[in-house]
Amino acid sequence: MLDGLRQFIAEIVAPHAQDRAFGDSDYRLAATALLVHVISLDGQPTQAERSKLHSLIESHFGLDRGTADRLIADAIQVEGEAVDLYHFTSVIMRSLDEEGRKRVVQMMWELVYADGQVTEFEDNVVWRASDLLGISQRDRIDLKHAVADRAGGQVKDDAVGG
Repeated sequence: MLDGLRQFIAEIVAPHAQDRAFGDSDYRLAATALLVHVISLDGQPTQAERSKLHSLIESHFGLDRGTADRLIADAIQVEGEAVDLYHFTSVIMRSLDEEGRKRVVQMMWELVYADGQVTEFEDNVVWRASDLLGISQRDRIDLKHAVADRAGGQVKDDAVGG
């Protein structure tokens, strides 16, 4: 009886969670949801952003194309249901050391620069996520500059948080 009630409540709270390949406590899902959030900020993700997302997921998490597709699909679902960044960042905080969390922030910057332009919204989200991930302002800015240099872009020092 009690198990039936738990299942009923679980289905109401997260009706599609059973359909997902990656669980809520999987840091890869949380990180990918943050990345999906970043590329969705300025409207429909560009082909460059989608391609960059796939290559980051495959290389950083060691996934094949099909598994990366499933992870991204799951991340799109949970990102759409999220009310804030805290759920994702708290999973990442519990799962990764500081270097791992810096890699997540670096991946976020790589997606921000994928379309050749940095919006104030994107800069602000990376700033907020970095703060929640315990990444110092100095490290966040250093990562931003490193990615911008590789991307050949200009870093706007007057951008929010950066």
